[in-house]
Amino acid sequence: MPFASRHCAAFQIVAAMKLVSWNVNGVRAALRKGMMDYLESGAADVFCLQETKAHPGDVQHVAWPKGYQAFWNSAAKKGYSGTAILTRVKPLAVAPDIGLAVHDQEGRVLTAEFPDFHLVNVYQPNSQRGLTRLAYRTGEWDGAFLAFLKKLGKKGKPVLFCGDLNVAHQDIDLANPKTNRRNAGFTDEERTNFTTLLDAGFIDTFRHFEPGPGHYTWWSQMMNCRARNIGWRVDYFVADEKLKPALKKAWISPEVLGSDHCPVGLEIR
Repeated sequence: MPFASRHCAAFQIVAAMKLVSWNVNGVRAALRKGMMDYLESGAADVFCLQETKAHPGDVQHVAWPKGYQAFWNSAAKKGYSGTAILTRVKPLAVAPDIGLAVHDQEGRVLTAEFPDFHLVNVYQPNSQRGLTRLAYRTGEWDGAFLAFLKKLGKKGKPVLFCGDLNVAHQDIDLANPKTNRRNAGFTDEERTNFTTLLDAGFIDTFRHFEPGPGHYTWWSQMMNCRARNIGWRVDYFVADEKLKPALKKAWISPEVLGSDHCPVGLEIR
């Protein structure tokens, strides 16, 4: 799969790391909508981007904020899917995909190894309207991705993954659960598979800190849903239970515009 990095200036050394994940719904569109201001705000040491819809050459003219290096995993199909990591903390290694050709054509996974953990940036498949891709998502992808996480964890470091997971786990994670049952992202199959993943030894970090309702990360662009906060929480940071003592803070940033998703963050010691 297409994979590229861009060298920048000296990396930052930090005792704690601020991590941000954001489905930008097209990195070129997001850049036109003020994304660079957010990147330059110092909100994160590492930005994990999903649905970039771009290849590195499409943004080669962009001067990323000083000190960041950009890594890309782009879909074979132009203008579709894709992930990227911008980091000012030097990774030991960065690798694309999960090692299975059937899943590795859409640029959905990009993993950075740091001294104390593996960080996996993922854009999980959407089951699509009419659930046309539900069988692939729940019958093939979910199991393969969990197996990938387990295999990565056996390398001796805990695993932290983030991204647009395209599932609202519990009723509390969307504004209208009753009317959305059997819709993509809120089927029993998707939710059960996410429960299975958490039961394998992972923590939904936002819920670790915030048990209350009304916190969403995606809003339909119709019916003024964002202003009315009629949304879904589908973007996550999920941590190996071994990292629990290191979790310092998790947050959602609905005030940040530029996409139909907003950034989510995690601070880790």
